[in-house]
Amino acid sequence: MASILITGGTGLIGKQLTSSLQNKGHKVSILSRNTSKKPNVYQWSINDSYIENEAILNADYIIHLAGAGIADKRWTKTRKKELIDSRVDSTNLLFNKIQELNHNLKGFIAASGIGYYGATTSSTIYSEKDAPGNDFISKICKLWEKASLKFSTIDVRTVILRTGIVLSNKGGALPKIVKPIKLGFGAALGKGNQYMPWIHIDDLCNMYVEAIENNKIEGIYNAVSPSHVNNIELTNIIATYLKKKILLPNVPSFVFKILYGEMSKILLEGSRVSSKKVEKTGFKFKHSSTQDTIKNILTNY
Repeated sequence: MASILITGGTGLIGKQLTSSLQNKGHKVSILSRNTSKKPNVYQWSINDSYIENEAILNADYIIHLAGAGIADKRWTKTRKKELIDSRVDSTNLLFNKIQELNHNLKGFIAASGIGYYGATTSSTIYSEKDAPGNDFISKICKLWEKASLKFSTIDVRTVILRTGIVLSNKGGALPKIVKPIKLGFGAALGKGNQYMPWIHIDDLCNMYVEAIENNKIEGIYNAVSPSHVNNIELTNIIATYLKKKILLPNVPSFVFKILYGEMSKILLEGSRVSSKKVEKTGFKFKHSSTQDTIKNILTNY
C-alpha cells in the first residue's frame, strides 16, 4: 500500500482515480485550494507558494493533474497566461517543496496532453519520439513537461502521460458531442477529417495506477486508445448507437473561428497518436474499440 497525494483530485479524472487507487488498497490524499476538516484533504495556494508540509511528508507518490481547463474559456492573453501558470507554477511549487523538505519521494506522475504535437491534421501517427508542434497548445505542453521533468533530475521516478480526449459518462467532452446528436442537430465539425485520439476514463485511471505500482514505467507515454477515429466517423458511430441520422452538413470552420478564436484549432485539427510505447510495458487496454467504447459509455449515460 502506498500513500498518494493527488492534485486536481476533485475533477473528472481525479475523482475516479481516487476511487481506483483506494480500491487497490492505497491511501489517497488531495490538495485543495479550500480549507477542509477532512483528514485526507490538505490546503495549497499556488499564488502564495504554499503547501501544507504534512501533505508532502506523508506522500510516497504525487499524481499531478491540476491545471485550468483548456477549452473552458476563449484564449485571451490573460487566459493563456492562466493556462500556462496553473500548470507550470503548480509543478514548480511541488518541486520546490520536495527540495525544501528534503523528502524522499518515490515517484512523480504528471499529466500532459497530446497537444504537445500541435493542433494539426496530417498523415503522421505521432509517437513519443516526435518533435513538438509550434502553436500555443504545444507551448503549454512543452513548458508543462519541462517543469515535470525537473523531478527526474533529483532521482525521482518521473512519468508523464500525454492524454487524449477522455471519454466518460460522467462529464468531459463526450456529453457535449452527444447532446446535439441526440436532439437531431448533430453534424461533423469543419472538414471532419481531423482525428480525435481518445481514451476511456477507466483505461486512463488504470494507466495511472500502473504507473504507481510498476516501477519499471518511467518517462513519457501517450495515453490514448490504439483505435484511430476522425470526427466524421465518431459522429456517425454515436448517431448509429442513438439511432439518429446525421442530416445537417458539416458545421463550417469559420463558425468556430468566430466563436472561439484561436482555441477553435483544437476542435478543427487533429492527427493520429500512437499507443504502442505504453502497450510495450505490458499495459492492456480494456477499451480499445471505438464502437464498443461508445456503446459501453452511452449504455450507462
